[in-house]
Amino acid sequence: MGKPVLISGIQPSGRLHLGNYLGALKNFVDLQKSGKYQCYFFIADYHSLTEDFEPKDKPVQILDLAASYLAAGLDPKKSLIFQQSIVHHSPELGWIMETLTPFGEMRRMTQFKEKSEARQENVNVGLFTYPALMAADVLIFDAAFVPVGEDQLQHLELTRTLARKFNGRFGKTFVEPKSLLSKVPRLMSLDDPTKKMSKSRPAGCLFLDDSPAEIEKKIRTAVTDSGSEIKYDPKAKPGISNLLEIVAGLSGKPIAEVEKGFSGMNYSEFKHSVSDFVADYFAPFRKKKAALLKKPAAIKKVLRLGSGQAHELAKKKMAEVKKRIGIAL
Repeated sequence: MGKPVLISGIQPSGRLHLGNYLGALKNFVDLQKSGKYQCYFFIADYHSLTEDFEPKDKPVQILDLAASYLAAGLDPKKSLIFQQSIVHHSPELGWIMETLTPFGEMRRMTQFKEKSEARQENVNVGLFTYPALMAADVLIFDAAFVPVGEDQLQHLELTRTLARKFNGRFGKTFVEPKSLLSKVPRLMSLDDPTKKMSKSRPAGCLFLDDSPAEIEKKIRTAVTDSGSEIKYDPKAKPGISNLLEIVAGLSGKPIAEVEKGFSGMNYSEFKHSVSDFVADYFAPFRKKKAALLKKPAAIKKVLRLGSGQAHELAKKKMAEVKKRIGIAL
């Protein structure tokens, strides 16, 4: 028996920042390296359409995200890397999943509530039915595991419910996927440690391809706290604690060990040390990504080959689904 399938994706909707890296991309690379899974990583371009966008920006964003995947260490020889929209069987299955999802079940999704409150000018139906397509993305590949942060657990539970419901009604067809809960540090904005790091606040957001000078400037001007001790205390010292979280997340060291490494420094020395660490950590990534983006045809080829393989797998599963529900003549 082969290795279990693991699947996850990221939306192409602007530059990736440190929160995206520690919340998803770094974890993807670690899971690939573990050798325990057949890893499928996709570019969730259909999902990204639920946000406001310019059509001319989409191809650039898709290529940029694919380059980030490869620069971070995802390897098309070890993982299946593909573009969601090319696997058109996924939204097809998404529609079938919508017909099995009670309206009340979808309405209680907390992420829909949060996003619709945050951007009331574009509360589209796609944002509401998003979890059904997410379920299809997972189920169509018989994925056994999905790496998620806590904010996605509710969606994955719906995916499991829909798999169970379909299997109960039409016969055993889908695997019920389990979550691989990744401990995601909640990184805060450098210019306001009471708000989450977000691309909507670029001054307080560290992007993966920021230059060393940009990293240094953002960290040097980051909001700090009263006192002078380098101590992890999110309530009393949110600014300092956030910078310690960044170093701990990238280095993989416990917070206590990171804190100890900076003891005795003043705030200025501490910030300089953190910015050097972050800039050095992403130096190979920046170099590799810049080289990749000079050869867009090579990136497109990776996506084309991966998407072709994913399409064939999904096509086979969809044929089984259609037979089960009685629409395959």
